[in-house]
Amino acid sequence: MTLSKALVPTQSLPIRALMVLGGSVFIALAAQISVPMIPVPMTLQTLAILIVGLSYGARMGALTVAAYLAEGAMGLPVFANGGNGLAFAGPTAGFLFGFVFMAWAAGFAADRGVKGVLPVALVALAVSALLYVPGVAWAMAADSLFGLDASKWGADSFASVWTWYIAPFLPGDAVKAVIAALVVSGGWAALKGRGA
Repeated sequence: MTLSKALVPTQSLPIRALMVLGGSVFIALAAQISVPMIPVPMTLQTLAILIVGLSYGARMGALTVAAYLAEGAMGLPVFANGGNGLAFAGPTAGFLFGFVFMAWAAGFAADRGVKGVLPVALVALAVSALLYVPGVAWAMAADSLFGLDASKWGADSFASVWTWYIAPFLPGDAVKAVIAALVVSGGWAALKGRGA
């Protein structure tokens, strides 16, 4: 059982639609809390995605992130620094698409009953690390696949990818994984405390 099902045991279609909408707005707001870095900004977007996935479960988490991406594709300024669908042709596109898997994988662990700060933090760390696979793959392959100039993104070699896309974000990812674990574990503790 996920945290959202424990909070709202009867999830009708309208309730689930409101949860998806609320979760996508939560992610969009977190994306606006940004530390500008070149070429990829550091945001609280991944923290929100982890919380959504760990709270909603695999299917609802992935659906929520897919809705968030659709909002951006429609031109809404939901991505980092008010970005929209144009981000799908930039250096962050691989990360954007990887967010769906990130939410699904975190939710998959939640669906299987992973609870407690340490186990949830370890899941969140692993899922955060896996996000680099599509993110870096896109940044490095975009030039050969789509004719984009990846060198202007700092993605023309693994050394530059490490410098610009991975190393600066690792400490923040670790902190966000722990925060997500604390938030979700705190939600479970609050439910237990009120006898739910």
